[in-house]
Amino acid sequence: MTKDQKMGMNNKVLENRVALVTGGAQGIGEAIVRELSWQGASVIACDINLGAARKVAESIQETGKEAWAVCVDVSCQESVERMVEAVLERYGSIDILVNSAGIIRSSRFEEIELDEWDEVIRVNLTGVFLCSKEVYLTMKKAGYGKIVNISSSAGRNVSDLGGAHYTASKAGVLGLTRALAREAGPEINVNAICPGMIRTGMTATYGDGEQIESLRQTLPLQRIGEPRDVAKLVAFLVSDEASYITGEAVEIDGGQLMI
Repeated sequence: MTKDQKMGMNNKVLENRVALVTGGAQGIGEAIVRELSWQGASVIACDINLGAARKVAESIQETGKEAWAVCVDVSCQESVERMVEAVLERYGSIDILVNSAGIIRSSRFEEIELDEWDEVIRVNLTGVFLCSKEVYLTMKKAGYGKIVNISSSAGRNVSDLGGAHYTASKAGVLGLTRALAREAGPEINVNAICPGMIRTGMTATYGDGEQIESLRQTLPLQRIGEPRDVAKLVAFLVSDEASYITGEAVEIDGGQLMI
């Protein structure tokens, strides 16, 4: 949380916007929920872990801002449909969608079974498709919308922590982003963000301290990214300041792609 957020100050850039964030209960997704709230949006933290999502929403509500939590399994079409229906019933519109829900598995290629492959692809790629499709329809009717898909530097190169299925899913997100952006204009902007190594519970689980420190030393900026770094970039891309940006994949990796 930034100094301004701790003090309860807020920006008004996204005032009167309704923002739905999947994977909003922790890590990058939680940071995005909090940043978009600080920027003035009404935020919905959507996550398969409803208890954790509620804690995020309640902590935002305590500051006097509008927030809500919804349970969703992004890999299940019926669950996604229920999520969107519930949000529209409560708020009447969805102006911003951030597809942040994702999982990582580190199995080596020869160890990946089909069930594990399908699980990663369904959450990381099919989930982006399902959520985007449902929200796209309401955005088209409204004539306005911003969609940001959280991919990864793995989508450009290869994952430092995840297996081939993770890399493939994140590369697929980039292709889906470009295809949707081409069809969605002029009403809807669709972009992707490619985080490098970001300090989250997920990276702590799948990467050891020595591995992460070794990577940090190679980065031009000499630090591991924080969730708020990604959240600030998302807030820009969903603002009207970025109205002429679509179909892009923006790197945020401390210069990792150069090394």
